[in-house]
Amino acid sequence: MGTTVSERQHRDARDTRRRLLEAAAALFAERGYERATVRDIADRAGANQALLFRYFGSKSALFGEVIARNGEEQLRTTPPHELLEAALRGLLGPGGKEPGGRALATLLRSVDSGDEIGTAVRAISDDYARVLASLSSADNHELRADLALSWLLGIGMMRVLVGKEPLADADPDEVCALVTAALGTLLDGLPAADGRP
Repeated sequence: MGTTVSERQHRDARDTRRRLLEAAAALFAERGYERATVRDIADRAGANQALLFRYFGSKSALFGEVIARNGEEQLRTTPPHELLEAALRGLLGPGGKEPGGRALATLLRSVDSGDEIGTAVRAISDDYARVLASLSSADNHELRADLALSWLLGIGMMRVLVGKEPLADADPDEVCALVTAALGTLLDGLPAADGRP
């Protein structure tokens, strides 16, 4: 039996929506919220702007969904004791190509883009901090998680946005080893620098 017109339209709509999300994720990570235009997102997705507004309502709603989707994917697929290194590698890698790894790079490039964006940034930051807090048995585990996340974002800002040398060109493996070793004193649930839990 063949597919009906309705089934084909639903499949086409789902595919278009997916392409728009992927194009938006890439452009927000590359340019930040303000510089990624609706036209560029639609062009990269091979769709027209009207469909973007039909499926998402607004550019800021699309951004919120991109941040939530990428962050949730990383949080869902990464064991807590590996989250910090996975997020750090997303910031250190070539443009954060993996969808989950793009979440923090996108967040960094867009953090000053207004109240709606700030809300999305706070929500995903809270989710990451909650997982990181679970790695510490200390009474002040939430503070420790916020400090770890702040350091992670600071490293990303200096490398991705500022391009500060030698950090900008440092080997990701070396950076990860140094950071996870230092954070081992803050979050006692991180694997040791030699890979042992």
